[in-house]
Amino acid sequence: MSQEISNLGEMEGEVYWPAPEVTAAAHVKEYEALYKQSLEDPEGFWAERAEELEWYEKWDEVLDDSDAPFFKWFVGGKTNIVHNALDRHLTTYRRNKLALIWIGEPGEHRTFSYFALNRNVSRFANVLKSMGVKKGDIVTIYLPRIPEQMFAMLACAKIGAAHSVVYGGFSVESLAERVEDAQSHVLITADGGWLRGKIVPLKDIADEAMARQPTIESCIVVRRTCQDVYMEPGRDYWYDDLVGLPIANTKCATEPMDAEDTLFVLYTSGTTGRPKGVVHTHGGYMVFTHTTLKYVFDIRDEDRWWCAADPGWITGHSYIVYGPLLLGATSFMYEGAPNYPYPNRWWQMIEKYGISILYTAPTAIRGLMRFGEAWPNRHDLSSLRLLGTVGEPINPEAWRWYHTVIGKERCPIMDTWWQTETGGFMITPLPITPLKPGSATRPFFGIEADVVDDDGQPVKEDEEGYLVIKTPWPGMLRTVYKDPDRYREQYWDKFETMYQTGDSARKDKDGYLWIIGRMDDVIKVSGYRLGTAEVESALVSHPDVSEAAAIGLPHELKGNAIHAYAILRDGLEGSDALAEELRNHVGHEIGPIAKPETITFVDTLPKTRSGKIMRRLLKARALGLPEGDISTLED
Repeated sequence: MSQEISNLGEMEGEVYWPAPEVTAAAHVKEYEALYKQSLEDPEGFWAERAEELEWYEKWDEVLDDSDAPFFKWFVGGKTNIVHNALDRHLTTYRRNKLALIWIGEPGEHRTFSYFALNRNVSRFANVLKSMGVKKGDIVTIYLPRIPEQMFAMLACAKIGAAHSVVYGGFSVESLAERVEDAQSHVLITADGGWLRGKIVPLKDIADEAMARQPTIESCIVVRRTCQDVYMEPGRDYWYDDLVGLPIANTKCATEPMDAEDTLFVLYTSGTTGRPKGVVHTHGGYMVFTHTTLKYVFDIRDEDRWWCAADPGWITGHSYIVYGPLLLGATSFMYEGAPNYPYPNRWWQMIEKYGISILYTAPTAIRGLMRFGEAWPNRHDLSSLRLLGTVGEPINPEAWRWYHTVIGKERCPIMDTWWQTETGGFMITPLPITPLKPGSATRPFFGIEADVVDDDGQPVKEDEEGYLVIKTPWPGMLRTVYKDPDRYREQYWDKFETMYQTGDSARKDKDGYLWIIGRMDDVIKVSGYRLGTAEVESALVSHPDVSEAAAIGLPHELKGNAIHAYAILRDGLEGSDALAEELRNHVGHEIGPIAKPETITFVDTLPKTRSGKIMRRLLKARALGLPEGDISTLED
C-alpha cells in the first residue's frame, strides 16, 4: 500500500510513495542517472530507443538542427509506423494476441487480434488506393469511437497517405474548415454515432460540410446506427459494400516512408484565428510514443490498457492507436459516455474486462466523483495497477479521490502534461516517482523543461512563469501545415531558442513542476498572479463543490477580480450564505487576495469535447463580447 508522508525526510509537502512491488517491476528502476544521460547525450539516448523498433534503412543522422526551429529527426531513415505497429507482430506470438477490445454504448462487443486487425487495415488500405489515394495525400476522417476509426488511420499510414482526424461531434463549420485546409479528396464518416442513448448525425453534418467544400470526390460511410441517410450516387459509398469487393484484398504492402514524411495533420483550435494543422512525422513520433508509453505506464504483455480518450484527439492518436500497437499491447475502447446509462458504466467494464491501467481526464474523474463512492465500491477494481490523467491539471481533491476510491491506495497516478504539438508525454511521473497530488512531477527523459520570466530567465523557486522546453525532442510538431511562419511565431518567437508552451507553471524546491494553466488562464489581481486552476482547486476542496471554473474580469481598483462558477454535489442548492462560505474558504486556502468577487452556481460548464473548461467563453459572455470560435464546444 502506498505510504503518505507529509513534511518528512527531504521532500516537502504531501507525498505518496509508490509501493515496493510497483517500483520493483517497473521498466525504469532509477530516474536521475538516466535523465542526466538523456540530457548530456540526447542523440545517443534517442538512437538507443529507436533501435528497439524496425527500420527499412537506418538513419544517417539522429538530429538535424541546422534549420532550427525546423528540427528533423532520424534523417535518412526509412520506416513506416504501421510496419512497427502491425507487420512485425505478425511473425511473433502476438499474431493471435488481442490488439483491441471494443464496446459500443448500446452494449455490442467486438474483438480483434493483431492478425484480424491487420486484415481489416489492409482491406481498407486497398479500398483507399482504389479511390485514387496516394502517398502524400491527406484523408479526412470523421467517425465515432469505433474500430473503423482505428482501421482508417492505420490504412492511411500504411499506404503513405496522411490522415486528418476530425472529432466525431465537431460542427459543420469545423469539419468544412479542416477539409478545406487539408484539401482532402476522400472523407471517411459514418451514418451516426451513439452518445448518451442518442444518435449523433455524422452523415448529415458531413453532407453539409461537403456542400461547402467541393474538394471531396469520394465519401466512405460506415454503418453504425443504421438510420436512413442521404447517399449521393457516384460520391457516397457504404464501407461494408466496399470491403466486400475483390479490390479489398487482405494483403497490402506497407509503403516505406522517410522518417520525416508526414504521418498526420491534427487541427487544434487557438483562442483566436483559424484552427492550425499540427504536423507529425513517421520516424520521430513513432520513437517518442513508443518510449513514453513503455516507460510511463510500464506496459506489459499481460496488461489491458484503457486510454478513455477519443482517437479524434492527440491523446487518442498517441495512446489509443499508435503507442499501444507499437508495444504489442491489448487496448480497450468504449464508444459512449462515462455515466450512461448509470454512473457505474466505467467501473462495471473495468471489472468485467480486467482493465489493468486506466488513463483519463480530470474532468471525467470529477464528474464521476460527484456521484459518490457507492457506485465504484459496487465493483471489483482489483485488476487496476496504474492510473493516469491527461488534459489539464488535476485538483488535489480529485487526485485523492481517484487514488483512494478507484486505486484503493495501491495504484500510482501518472499525472501527465503534454500537448497536441508535443506528440507525447513531456512532464510526467514514472511508476517509481514519489507523487504530489496536483503536480505533473518531473520532465520525461530528454526533455529539459524550465519556468522563465518575460526575459527568458529562470524564475525563483515557487514563482510562476512561462513553461518552456529548452531542447528538441523526436515527437515534436515539425510545422503548422502550410503555414511555417505561424509555427515560428506561435512557438518560437518569444524566446527564440526555447519552445514556448503557452502554459504557466511553477517549480518547487524538489524540482517538481506544477502546471497552473494557459497563460490566458492566469489572473493578475492587485499585482499578484493567480492561476485559475489554483482558485478552482480551492473551491473543489470544499465538500459541497463538485466542479468549478474561475475567470478574471476587469476591476477598477484591483485591475482584475476573480469571478467563479461552481457546480454543487448532487442534492445541494446554492445560496448567498453558501457563496459567502465558499469565498471565505478560497481565502483560507490561498489567501485573501484570491477571494472571488462573485460565485455563481451553475448546473454545467462550457467545455471542449476533450473536457477542458472554456474559460474564455465564460469571460466573453460575462463581458458581453463576441464568443469567437466555439467549434470545440461540447454542448
